[in-house]
Amino acid sequence: MAIHLTKESKVLVQGMTGGEGMKHTRRMLAAGTNVVGGVNPRKAGRTVDFDDRAVPVFGSVADGIRATGADVTVVFVPPAFARSAVVEAADAGIGLAVVITEGIPVHDSVAFTAHARRKGTRVIGPNCPGLITPGQSNAGIIPADITKPGPVGLVSKSGTLTYQLMYELRDIGFSTCVGIGGDPVVGTTHIDCLAAFQDDPDTDLVVLIGEIGGDAEERAAAYIREHVTKPVVAYIAGFTAPEGRTMGHAGAIVSGSSGTAQAKQDALEAAGVRVGGTPTETARHVLAVLEAGR
Repeated sequence: MAIHLTKESKVLVQGMTGGEGMKHTRRMLAAGTNVVGGVNPRKAGRTVDFDDRAVPVFGSVADGIRATGADVTVVFVPPAFARSAVVEAADAGIGLAVVITEGIPVHDSVAFTAHARRKGTRVIGPNCPGLITPGQSNAGIIPADITKPGPVGLVSKSGTLTYQLMYELRDIGFSTCVGIGGDPVVGTTHIDCLAAFQDDPDTDLVVLIGEIGGDAEERAAAYIREHVTKPVVAYIAGFTAPEGRTMGHAGAIVSGSSGTAQAKQDALEAAGVRVGGTPTETARHVLAVLEAGR
């Protein structure tokens, strides 16, 4: 019951020895994630103790892959170094790079997502909470104790709303929850996750969380209409956003009627998606659809 991340995933943490990297590595380990190493060229050869687990530090991603067989990296480096960190990981052949860092310049995100795509590395983020397959693995900063394994797949632009929907549906549970990030340029889109959930035999329903700005949700609606046979329930944040004011994520740019919450809702509903007016109403839609399918 998973997309992109399973209990078999072997995870490196770039920036593990920093404050945020240390804190969230400890949380990932507590969630059962197989963290096999950190990366810091200045501290290569050392180990870091996390309760009952000693995690080695490697000088490069390539060294970490050679020593451990790692196939996932979680990036906690400062914005100025994020581009080089992702390029290094992609050049080393990592399969999945989860970029938690926020505040990365857009031109850097354009460069490293394009480079990763050429190298065959999937990027999730930047400026995202990561992804979690409950009961199996957690790569990022998503709280692991607010839900359980289950039949719902979740893809979201918003970290906070990811957590809220996980909590609202905690009695149902999730296959995988993916926070794709809300920046103008992201490595993995709603459509990428919809396609993966469509192919996952243990995902019965998909929850899509979007927000004002851009046209990602409209493009997702067109994809759903043509390619997704599983039920999809959505929530769009931003109906009460004041007109003409910059709000929230860097990607939340509205031009005229394009990118508004209403335009996104209309497109999704035209594709057969139920759209909740609040996170709680969205959760009720999910429960109703699942009950009707039993």
